[in-house]
Amino acid sequence: MAVKKPIFASVLVAFLVGCASQPNTSVTSPTAELKVDVRCKARVAPEERVELEMVDTLVARNQHFAALARLQQKSQQNQEYWGRYGQLLAKTERLDQSESVFQQLFDKCGSSEANHGLGLVSIKKGKLGTAIRYLEAAVNQNPSSSQIRNDYGYALLLRGHYDLAKGHLRTALELNNGNGTARQNLAVAYLLSNDDQGLAMMQNVYHFSDDEKNYAQAIARQIRSAQ
Repeated sequence: MAVKKPIFASVLVAFLVGCASQPNTSVTSPTAELKVDVRCKARVAPEERVELEMVDTLVARNQHFAALARLQQKSQQNQEYWGRYGQLLAKTERLDQSESVFQQLFDKCGSSEANHGLGLVSIKKGKLGTAIRYLEAAVNQNPSSSQIRNDYGYALLLRGHYDLAKGHLRTALELNNGNGTARQNLAVAYLLSNDDQGLAMMQNVYHFSDDEKNYAQAIARQIRSAQ
């Protein structure tokens, strides 16, 4: 006579499998609001710094989705972590989530990271006036950040404030030893303002190539046509 197997075992297995398959909505849902667990004065521990540097390496390779997944693997409570998190959400076109992260960071800390992030999201949403206000605040909080200076200068370019943009983009370029996106954006600013002397300086001091100039001219045409 066959022995009947207890049914509760299969039910338990199904229940456990069901639990394991439930997604973490803060990661997988495009509409979920992330809760920012940040300590505004928290320092980055050495092991956390290693993780952030690995994320930066992925970003440098334009592997933004992989970089975001790396951040999601283990959260941190410092502002550098959440600043990267918000920026990568924006880079992967999750603008509402990105804005939520930066707004919470702003409400809790009011830091340059928060203002910078809200400015970047505003640019992507086409709210240039709002973007400039946030980025101006970020520059005043952290004037030696080449990234913030560059993004503020770029927003000013889009708004048509070419002369003001040039000063911030030149600062960004020098802070980053002549490298980075400020290099291209400054050339665009010189083209939009018909500053031949500025372009000559780029070529003589920073060895700005003809290919770079051609690309800058294409960007300048796009900006002019959109204004």
